[in-house]
Amino acid sequence: EVSVRSIGGVSLFETPRMVTSETVQNFYSDSQSVNAAVEKLRAEGFQVLNVGETTITIGGSAELYERVFKTKIVAQERPAIKEFGKETTATFLECPETEMPGLIDVSKSPLAGLLEGVALNEPVYYFQSAAAAPALAPMVAPTPSPFAPPRPYWHLEVPAEVSLGMNADRARRAGYTGRGVKVVMVDSGWYRHPFFVQRGYIASAVVLGPGAANPEHDEHGHGTGESANVFAVAPDVTFTMVKINFVNSIGAFNAAVARRPDVISCSWGSSIRVGPLSAANQALAAAIANAVRLGIVVIFSAGNGHYGFPGQHPDVISAGGVYLTPDGTLEATPYASGFESLIYPGRKVPDVCGLVGLPPRAQYIMLPVEPGDYLDTSLAGGAHPNGDETRANDGWAAFSGTSAAAPQLAGTVALMKQACARLTPAEVRTILKSTARDVAAGNCSASTGGHPATPGPDLATGNGLVDSAKATAIARLRCILRPTRPLAVTEEPQASDADLTALESLFIDLWA
Repeated sequence: EVSVRSIGGVSLFETPRMVTSETVQNFYSDSQSVNAAVEKLRAEGFQVLNVGETTITIGGSAELYERVFKTKIVAQERPAIKEFGKETTATFLECPETEMPGLIDVSKSPLAGLLEGVALNEPVYYFQSAAAAPALAPMVAPTPSPFAPPRPYWHLEVPAEVSLGMNADRARRAGYTGRGVKVVMVDSGWYRHPFFVQRGYIASAVVLGPGAANPEHDEHGHGTGESANVFAVAPDVTFTMVKINFVNSIGAFNAAVARRPDVISCSWGSSIRVGPLSAANQALAAAIANAVRLGIVVIFSAGNGHYGFPGQHPDVISAGGVYLTPDGTLEATPYASGFESLIYPGRKVPDVCGLVGLPPRAQYIMLPVEPGDYLDTSLAGGAHPNGDETRANDGWAAFSGTSAAAPQLAGTVALMKQACARLTPAEVRTILKSTARDVAAGNCSASTGGHPATPGPDLATGNGLVDSAKATAIARLRCILRPTRPLAVTEEPQASDADLTALESLFIDLWA
C-alpha cells in the first residue's frame, strides 16, 4: 500500500494521532500527486491494482521492490491466531531498515518526492468456526438443495430461525426489508446457490479484489455462507460481494468503498493486543476511517478469541457473540472475544452482538456453500459438536463465529437505513446499543479475559444481542422527530436533543 504525501504535512506512518474519521482528511493526497505517483509506479514496473482515497495498492516481485526502493525484503515467522482460535505462526514480509513493522523507506527511491512510505501487506484470517486450509477447486457435484438438510442437534437455520433470533420478523411485518439499501461484503466470494435463487434474493456481479480470481466460484465457502445471514435479516438488500485474496485485504476493502454502499460487512482480521500498529494496519485503519467519514457504516467481527483488529477500531461497529439456547434464553458465548483495547484507549469490544455458537467449533448455523468447497468438505460428517453431520458435497455446512454476527448486524443496519436513510454511522451504533437486548449470563472467550456477562453493558457482550425490530423502530422515530429541513420563521422551535433523546428512551421502555 503506497501512501502519497499527505496534504496535512505529516506522514500516515509517522503521525502520533489515531487515524479516525475525524482525522483522516489530514492523510488525503492531492489528485495531481496521486496521478503522478500512479504513472511513475507503472513506469518502474509495478502493477497498480487499486487507487483509494488514502493509499494506492500495488503489486510486484520482491526484486522489483528492492531495486526501486533501494532496500531488502525478508520473510519472518511470527505468532498468529488463525481460524478456530488456532495459535500458530504466519509469514510476514519485513524491511529490516525501518522501525515500524512492514514499512519501506522511500527516501532513496526515484519516487521520494511524491511518496511518504510503502506498507507491506500482512496476513489476515476469517473469524469463522473452522480451521483454514488452502483454497480448493470446486468439485463436480449435484445441484444443491435450496433446503437445509435436517440434523438432530440444536442449531439455527436460515432464513427463518436467524431472523427470529434477531427479532427481524417484526420489522419486516412493518414493511422494512432492506429494500434500496446497498450492502457490500468483503469475503471469500459468492456462489449463486439455489438457496438464494429460489427465495428471490438479488446479488450483483462479484467484484474481484486485488489478486482474486474466479468471480463465479467461492472455493472456500465462507463468503457464500455468511452472506445468508444478511439476507435472513434483510431479504431485499442490494447485495454485492467483493472477493478478497488475503495477499491484499486493504485493496479489497477499498474496492468495497469505491462502490459507495450504505454498509460494509467484514468477518476477518488479525489479533493485535498492543500497539503500535504496523504500517499495513495503519493503512487499513486509514481506509476504514475514510469509509466512515464518507458516511458508510463499517462492521467488523470482534474475533473468536482474537484481540480483533480492525474490530477494535473506534469507527467500526464491533460484532460479538451471544448464544440463543433451545429454550430461548440468551448467554454470552466463550467462543467470542470481549476486551478493552490497549491500542485505542477507552475502546471496549464488542459494541453489540449477533448469534454465535459454542466451543469447540461453534457449528451452530446451517448455511449454504458451494458444493465441494473447503467448508463443505472439511466440516462434513463426524458427530456434532466436532462435525456438522452433513455430506461432503451437499452444499451445506454448519458454522458461525463472530463471522456470522457481522453480517447479521449488517442486515439490521440495512433495515434501519431503509427506515431512516440519513442516519450517520455514529447514530446507527448509538441506536443499536440503546435497543440491544441485555445479556446477563455466560462469559466471553477465556483467551481475551473470560469476562462475565452482567446486567447492563459489559465486556462479554457489549450492550447485548441486537434487536432488529426495535432498532428499526427507533431509526424511523428519529427521522420523524428530527427532520433535516430548516424551520420556517412562523414555526414553533423544535424540541432539544435532550428532549428527543428522552422521548426515544421512553419509546424503548414502552416497547420493552
